[in-house]
Amino acid sequence: MGLFRFSRQFYNLYLSSDRLLARHIKDITGFTPVNLDCFKLAFYHKSHPEAQDVLNNNERLEFLGDAILSSVVANYLYKKYPSDDEGFLTQMRSKIVKRDTLNDIGQKMGIAFLLKELNSTKLSKSMLGNAVEALVGAIYLERGYAKTEKFIVKNILRRMLDIHELEATNDNFKSQLLEYCQKNGKTVEYELVSKYKMDKRDRFKVKVVIDGEKYGNGDDFNKKSAEQMASEQALMKIGILSDQISTNGQRLTFEPQ
Repeated sequence: MGLFRFSRQFYNLYLSSDRLLARHIKDITGFTPVNLDCFKLAFYHKSHPEAQDVLNNNERLEFLGDAILSSVVANYLYKKYPSDDEGFLTQMRSKIVKRDTLNDIGQKMGIAFLLKELNSTKLSKSMLGNAVEALVGAIYLERGYAKTEKFIVKNILRRMLDIHELEATNDNFKSQLLEYCQKNGKTVEYELVSKYKMDKRDRFKVKVVIDGEKYGNGDDFNKKSAEQMASEQALMKIGILSDQISTNGQRLTFEPQ
């Protein structure tokens, strides 16, 4: 098995027609894939002409990677913050695994290069976060849970994020707006204005309505992201865009192994 793995890695890195892809993946992950086709699939977006079939795009790997990433992050935070409650841990996990954070991580990792190489469609930032999750799924299939967890902790949580900066950040604009409306007895609704195609992908335009009056709108490939954009506009219009969440006192933290 060891000889097969070594020979396959050698072939993928030096002899395969996809050797440049293998080398770039190695730069990101720290190892040469054995099953290079699986990793290649992680960067095929469904908008690609040859990836319309569910088995020929990265959505299934994205589904798998999303679950694994969430599990690893939960375990990491549980160990790092031994004295904090479930609400804080849930909020921190949401900040880490949300689309915008994963998009930024994908950019820092150099995933944009792979997406450009393997997709003939116009790239959007949201594709970066999807590819990060799909990459995690591919690593899990090849290396197993323990090594995938090590990769996530070392290469994402410690290298790509400032956890303590995230503690003091609250950019969940929809949650802030809902809280404001509840406290002030106002009704708030999110309405889908239109759903249309752009670069062969679904795009959503939404508006947020407070007491029957439009306060903001958003337009994005992801409906939740569009709602966040609309909420941010509403908070700015109201003039109560909340300050960043401040931490109460000193937190007792440990660096999980």
